Amino acid sequence: LVELTEIGGGSVQAGGSLTLSCIGSGETYSPYCMAWFRQVPGKEREAVAGIDSSGTANYADHVKDRFTVSKRDDKHILDLHMTSLKPEDTAMYYCGAAHLSIYCSTLFPLGMDYWGNGTLVTVSS
Repeated sequence: LVELTEIGGGSVQAGGSLTLSCIGSGETYSPYCMAWFRQVPGKEREAVAGIDSSGTANYADHVKDRFTVSKRDDKHILDLHMTSLKPEDTAMYYCGAAHLSIYCSTLFPLGMDYWGNGTLVTVSS
């Protein structure tokens, strides 16, 4: 059983920063891609950023230069450091993991094999 647990969500004012973490666990947990996605009610889940097993990071255009994704392999933790937050960044943020690294290049939600339950980020103006 593989489990992903997101922590670090909360409320912040526009222009502020927040860091999310995703903790992975499981007997055979060895994903080749870990990524962040977000979703607001009524809309599809969209890509945010991902990082593959080689350390190559990929970002969606709407978060480039504002968000940084990194991983701590020894602890199976994926971090997302968000800066210059905007009200439109308000969403439920989900951590995903995939066995194929290509899904970190494409940030395709349907490519994820595992999902966390999400953590809510609210940015007020």
